[in-house]
Amino acid sequence: MKVGFAGLGAMGAPMAHNLIKAGFSLTVHSRRRESAEPLLAKGAEWASTPQELAQQSDIVLTSLPDPATVDAVMDGETGLLAGLRHGSCFIDLSTNAPASVRSLSQRLEAHGIGMLDAPVSGGPKGAASGKLAIWASGSLAAFETSRPVLEAMGDQVRFLGEIGNATVAKLVHNCANYTINLVLAEVFTLGVKAGVPPLELFAAVRQGSLGRQSTIDRLADHFLPALFETPSFALNLAHKDVALATGLARDVGVPMRLANLAYAEMTEALNRGWGANDSRSAMKLQTERAGVEIEVPQESLRALIKNEPLDRR
Repeated sequence: MKVGFAGLGAMGAPMAHNLIKAGFSLTVHSRRRESAEPLLAKGAEWASTPQELAQQSDIVLTSLPDPATVDAVMDGETGLLAGLRHGSCFIDLSTNAPASVRSLSQRLEAHGIGMLDAPVSGGPKGAASGKLAIWASGSLAAFETSRPVLEAMGDQVRFLGEIGNATVAKLVHNCANYTINLVLAEVFTLGVKAGVPPLELFAAVRQGSLGRQSTIDRLADHFLPALFETPSFALNLAHKDVALATGLARDVGVPMRLANLAYAEMTEALNRGWGANDSRSAMKLQTERAGVEIEVPQESLRALIKNEPLDRR
């Protein structure tokens, strides 16, 4: 199986190195040839254009910074599309836009080319060590064919169904990550300005319920199964706690935009009569606004968490 790789940046280069380590015949292309020199020294072949890369490959992967760059590498007289063969496979590892990958998949399908959108998560360190999550969606046949390639780059490979689903999952993941960072910055500045040294504050929060359990796994307790009536901690008590925290913030002069938004949401949930329900019942307000119903069987959630424990080192 001949593999082509375009885009040898902070993520692409180490992933390409791992393909060579796994024994794949690799051809590479990058905007700057010097980016490819370490790979060429290990046996990779050089393609001077994306078209040439595609002509020499059964599977072509791209790891590029944005949708516009993916389109630029795909199109044009010497683009990938000019060289991809009928029956070959294209995999975009970039963080792209769902509409873009769906449109591109339709174009490629018309030429008999399978496509996966397969964004990755783990950062440059994970790309180098092979400890990457790779979420793939699109052609099931393309996924089964390319699975050994994906597994050479990441230790957690998952197929998510229809084209674009993996890209949606990656955007949800990243947006949650960066939004949570802002919440943590907000509450930690409160604690420090209120007099707790940052190291001691960090140590204390790690020991609490928030620090002991994965933030994402907590979704399985009440939100995903839509079980709010039996509380782990009642909404009215949580509302009181957030009121005290935001009151402290006013006392010490710390802006708490996100915490005050959470307090307003919890107040609205109280006014719905949900005070005795679980504190996370306020999350139902968002599902109502979004017009979606989320209710995953508890058995399915427990099985997934039990059977697929994550390496959190």
